[in-house]
Order: sequence, then C-alpha cells, then structure tokens
Amino acid sequence: GLCFVLGGLAVASNPSPYYGVVGLVLASVVGCGWLLSLGVSFVALVLFMVYLGGMLVVFVYSVSLAADP
Repeated sequence: GLCFVLGGLAVASNPSPYYGVVGLVLASVVGCGWLLSLGVSFVALVLFMVYLGGMLVVFVYSVSLAADP
C-alpha cells in the first residue's frame, strides 16, 4: 500500500510529464500486484491493460504539448 501511495505522490509532485508517467506506471504495477495477491488475477490483468492504454494516451498528449513552442 505504501508503494501505491508513493507512486501517486510521484505523479502529483513532478511537473515533468516524463517523471510523472514513471510514477503512474509504478502505482499501476503496485496496485495490480496488490490485486494479484488478493487472488483476482483476471481483474488485475484487465485493469492493467486498460490503465496502460489510458496512460499512454495521456503521456503522448502531454509530451506533445510540452514540446510545442
């Protein structure tokens, strides 16, 4: 649970989208690992796939906005 909270804090405290996405990936991996430890592996897999797709879209959008002069 502590790594999940630290991943969320990493997203909130980093103004750079590159470090923010690392925090998002860390939080999603830890959250899905927590679900795996509870025994709901299918839900963890679906949540991870959907969450990764959403994170990639937001990451590409924010990087393209940051790179635009």
